Amino acid sequence: MKKVLTAGVALVAFGMAGSVMAQAKADDLLKANNCMTCHAIGEKKVGPSFKDIAAKNKGNADAEKTITAKLKEGKGHPAVKASDADLGTMVKFVLAQ
Repeated sequence: MKKVLTAGVALVAFGMAGSVMAQAKADDLLKANNCMTCHAIGEKKVGPSFKDIAAKNKGNADAEKTITAKLKEGKGHPAVKASDADLGTMVKFVLAQ
């Protein structure tokens, strides 16, 4: 029983570490792509806050796909010149707020 409990705790710890690393990567990508110039997590700047974007898109199954396409194409937002993987990481982070 003790081994099972220890293994469970280890899995939770690794999961949390992965989540923190993913958040750190998203933060770095958002800064590197100048997103933080116009956006902030909890307050409106030039553009809406990430929390407002997430709230607006809550329950929308196509939100990630739609936002990614707008950012790549520059529709209603300056085009973001990031790889598809990096853009996906950033959009997922914003929608998770």
